[in-house]
Amino acid sequence: MNALLHYQLALLARSQRWLPPVILYAVFLAVGVQGGQPVLDSLAYAAAALLPVAAWLVRICATNEPPAARACSAAAAGPGRAHLASLLAALLATVALGAFAVLVVTAVSDASSTDARHAVPRLPSAAAGLLAMLVSALIGTAVGALTNWPLLRSAGRAVPALLLLALLALVTTGSPAKSVLTDLTAGSREGVVPVPVGALAGAGAVAVAALWAACALSSRRGG
Repeated sequence: MNALLHYQLALLARSQRWLPPVILYAVFLAVGVQGGQPVLDSLAYAAAALLPVAAWLVRICATNEPPAARACSAAAAGPGRAHLASLLAALLATVALGAFAVLVVTAVSDASSTDARHAVPRLPSAAAGLLAMLVSALIGTAVGALTNWPLLRSAGRAVPALLLLALLALVTTGSPAKSVLTDLTAGSREGVVPVPVGALAGAGAVAVAALWAACALSSRRGG
C-alpha cells in the first residue's frame, strides 16, 4: 500500500491538476480571512472552504490515471487497493493544505471572541482548527468517493452531484462538517475554544463507510 500511495501522490504532484483547487482555496482565504478578525470565526470559514476542495482533489486522484495505467495498477495490487490509494492520496493532500491554512489563519487573526470582549488562546484555537480541517477533509473525501468513479462514471453527473453533496454536508443538521463549524462559531461568540471530538469521530465513520463502498464497487467492476 505504501508504494501505491507514493505512486498516487507523485502522480498528483506531477499532473499539476491540483493547482486550480489550491489556487481557488487561496483566493477564498484571501477574500474571507482578514487580519484582525476573530480567530475561531476565521478558522470556521477556512474549514468550510476546505470541504469542496477535498472532494475536488478526490476527483483529480480518481481520474488521474489513463485507463491502461489504471488497469495495470489494478492487476498488480487489486482494484480495491489501487482505488483506495488514490482516495488516501487526496485525503493526505487535503490534510496538508488544511494544516498550512491553520498556520496562516491563526497567525493573521485576532486572538479574541467575536465581540472582542474575551481573549481566545491562540494555540488551543489552532488545535481546534486542525480538528475542524480534519473533519472537513474526511467529509470532503467521502463526498468525492461517492460522486466519482466507480459509482458515477459520467462527468456530467459526477460534478453536479459532487457540488450538491458538498453543499448538503455543510448545511445539513447532523452532518459532522456542520457540527464542527457550529462549534467554532459558537465558541467564538462565547470566547471558549471547542474540542470537536464527536464531530471528528462522526466524520471518520462516514469516511470509512464511503471509502469502503467505493473500493468494494471498484473491485466488482474490475478496476
